[in-house]
Amino acid sequence: MSVTEAFGDVAIQMAQMAPDKIVTLKASPHLSARLETLVDRKKDGIITSEESVELEQFLTLDLFISLTKARARLLLTK
Repeated sequence: MSVTEAFGDVAIQMAQMAPDKIVTLKASPHLSARLETLVDRKKDGIITSEESVELEQFLTLDLFISLTKARARLLLTK
């Protein structure tokens, strides 16, 4: 099983718990601001290796949350 498949399986399980709450998940203003800073630093070519790892972790989390929200939306439309 790939990591993507594992994320998909967990996303399905989480979405089934409370699909109406899952679809409203949103990053905090602090987290959004940090992510924007990291993206800007990467675009400007001044991101450190630690910041690059942090950015990749945020993007992985974003992918997982997007998968979970998509599964929840499917459940709500059934």
